[in-house]
Amino acid sequence: MTHADISDVLLFREQISEAVKRMAHQIEEDYPKELPLMVGILKGSFIFMADLVRQMQRPFEMDFLRLSSYGSGVDSSGKVRLRMGVTRPVRDRDVLLVEDIVDTGLTTSYAVGYLQRKRAGSVKLCALLDKPSHRQTQVAPDYVGFTIPDKFVVGYGLDFDEQYRHLPDIHVLKKGQL
Repeated sequence: MTHADISDVLLFREQISEAVKRMAHQIEEDYPKELPLMVGILKGSFIFMADLVRQMQRPFEMDFLRLSSYGSGVDSSGKVRLRMGVTRPVRDRDVLLVEDIVDTGLTTSYAVGYLQRKRAGSVKLCALLDKPSHRQTQVAPDYVGFTIPDKFVVGYGLDFDEQYRHLPDIHVLKKGQL
């Protein structure tokens, strides 16, 4: 796969940076005493979460979940699998789930349920990208960087078959690659 497989930029790195700053500021305002435990969903959220936490002005804890539902395709299999659970205590804590994109909502819904079964005090969702037109389950982010059209996007941590995560901007994958 080459850069010829991607189309024009959907979101430039400067736009992404401003959205990340905005969301970090809002999260800190919403949690004035103590920031919640931040739980990133791997692998896609790692760049977004790194940039988000660098904008935080107070200490916090973080952890990760690793879930899968896509495999090597562009359509969700509909079956979410837990590959790695959290290691930090969750019970009675406020948790901020950090997602790269809320698409079908299946992975996000699974993650919220997982944290609720661990008896989190509260669970809020922070997503860089929201694609509500593709939703298959009721899930709504509390913090959203951008609402995007029903396109398959790559870059800034988002991938297609483990490719393109390194791109600093977010691009649409050309239809011929899907």
